[in-house]
Amino acid sequence: MSGWLCIAGLGPGDDAMVTPAVSQALAEATDVLGYIPYVARVVARPGLRLHPSDNREELDRARAALALAAQGERVVVVSSGDPGVFAMAAAVFEAMEGRDDWQALDVRVLPGITAMLAAAARAGAPLGHDFCAINLSDNLKPWSLIDRRVRAAAGADMAMAFYNPRSASRPHTFEQVLAVLRETCEPTRWVIFARSVSTPQEQLLCVPLCDARPEMADMRTLVIVGSSTTRCVGRFVYTPRSAS
Repeated sequence: MSGWLCIAGLGPGDDAMVTPAVSQALAEATDVLGYIPYVARVVARPGLRLHPSDNREELDRARAALALAAQGERVVVVSSGDPGVFAMAAAVFEAMEGRDDWQALDVRVLPGITAMLAAAARAGAPLGHDFCAINLSDNLKPWSLIDRRVRAAAGADMAMAFYNPRSASRPHTFEQVLAVLRETCEPTRWVIFARSVSTPQEQLLCVPLCDARPEMADMRTLVIVGSSTTRCVGRFVYTPRSAS
C-alpha cells in the first residue's frame, strides 16, 4: 500500500472544532507526529504509533514524517489551530526541498480553525475588516523585524492578531509591542486578550490600549488589537466592513 502524509490542524482545543477530514485522517493513520501537547490530544489505539517531540524540532519532525511516508506508512503531522499558520506545513515543505523522492509523495494539508479565528468568534467580529497576523516570538526572526511589521500594520490601520505574545523566557517582547502601539495608535483602541479559547480554561478580556498590560498575556493567549474603527456593541467587539 502506498504511503501518504497529512499535515493536519487540530483546532484551538475543543474536540468539537476538529474537522471531519482531520478525524478521518487520524482514524486511518499508522503514525502521528507532533509537538508533545498536540500529540497528547490524539487518542491512542492499536496499530497507531505516536511520536511526540519538542517544539524546537520542527524540521527533524518533518523529515521523520516524510521518511515514514516514503516507507509506505500513513502519517499525520499534527499542529494546533491550522497547520499553515505559524505551524508544521511550512516545515514539511521546507524539508521537501532538494528531495525529488519526497516531493513525489502523496502529501495533503488539512486546514483547522486557528486560534485567531476562534478568539475573534468569541469576541464578536474584531476581524470584520482588513487585518493581519504577526507571530511575536523572536526565536526564528529578530526583534527589529517584529518592530517593523507591527509599525507597518498599525500605520496601515489594520486590526492585528498577535500569536505567541509573551513567554517566561521573553517577557519583554509584548511589553515592547505595547510601547510601539502606544506610539502609533490612539489610547482608546480596543485590545482583546483571548486565553485558551474553547477549553475549560478559557478567559476573555477586552480593554482599551491605555489599560493593556504585558502580564495580561502569556503563550496561551491570542491578542487582537482592533483598528481605529473597531467598537463595542453590548458585550461584543466588532470592526465594521465599511472603512469610513
